[in-house]
Amino acid sequence: MNGIVDFDLSYPSARAEVSSMHAACGVPVDDILRITHCDRFPVLGDDERSWELALDAARAVMRRSGVDPASIAQVIYAGAGEWETPFWSPAAKVAHELGIERAHCFEVANFCNAGMAAAQIALDRMARNETARDGNGREHGGYALVLLGDRLSRMVDYADPQAKALFNFGDAGGAMLLGGGERCSFALLHSAMRTDPSWSDYYFGERRDGRIVIRRGEHREGLAAAYVDNFVGLLDDTLKALELTIDDFAYLLINHGDKSMHERLLAAIGLPREKSVFNYHRLAHMGSADTLIALRDLVDARRLARGDRVLLATSAMGFSWGITALECRQ
Repeated sequence: MNGIVDFDLSYPSARAEVSSMHAACGVPVDDILRITHCDRFPVLGDDERSWELALDAARAVMRRSGVDPASIAQVIYAGAGEWETPFWSPAAKVAHELGIERAHCFEVANFCNAGMAAAQIALDRMARNETARDGNGREHGGYALVLLGDRLSRMVDYADPQAKALFNFGDAGGAMLLGGGERCSFALLHSAMRTDPSWSDYYFGERRDGRIVIRRGEHREGLAAAYVDNFVGLLDDTLKALELTIDDFAYLLINHGDKSMHERLLAAIGLPREKSVFNYHRLAHMGSADTLIALRDLVDARRLARGDRVLLATSAMGFSWGITALECRQ
């Protein structure tokens, strides 16, 4: 069965400060802390680029796994679609830096659901045996590399009080090496995703002062309920497909966009807090990397055993939701 062979994460050097947000927009510090839950968190510095964070994580994965770059058939860069340099391919750039010269390199833009969406695409292609070949007709595929890279903090306008719901946007890079066989650390059991297009223009980008900032359209009720309803629906679909119950899963990990929604989802599906990971005290919403950060915490703390199953709940502006079921094979 195919899945995640290895993964790693990288963090930028700068920090966003709640005190600076307050100074920029005048929103009371306590009101901002109810969104960020911590007074500082990692963001890109002035001289840092998101694709370089993804490259750092990918280098660590490639070094640790010992995988030959020639065996990488796909390199997919996942994020919101704002790649810093217009009209270029960060996937191809990272591949070149890693010495991966014959893979199919492309991007997937699905905001903070993009990492798991890209993993699903890559693993689906593997399942169809779309293995690349070199000039002599020899197979050289077998692995895919999914890169997580976004610059969410750079698109937040801290001077706009109406944007305060986004003040918890941080930055992190990540990389997942995907493959199969005995090297697979987390097998993909099932993936289910959906989009409610009625929310497609609730948030949108706007060019201002030489950069793109995120704006919110006219306020609408119902988004918080839509999050819980869609996650619960996708979870039901996943459990039915796998013929399992929620009690068959050791943990549910979720994007850290909204702590109260995180808690409501756990309550709605009957899971105790101990069966999830809460990092709000030290990190903000780190884009697609959130669930991998939580998974890394479980691995490093030795809280997962072979056979344990984990659910990843991911979401995206637009709005899209996903449930990915993994089984620990370590």
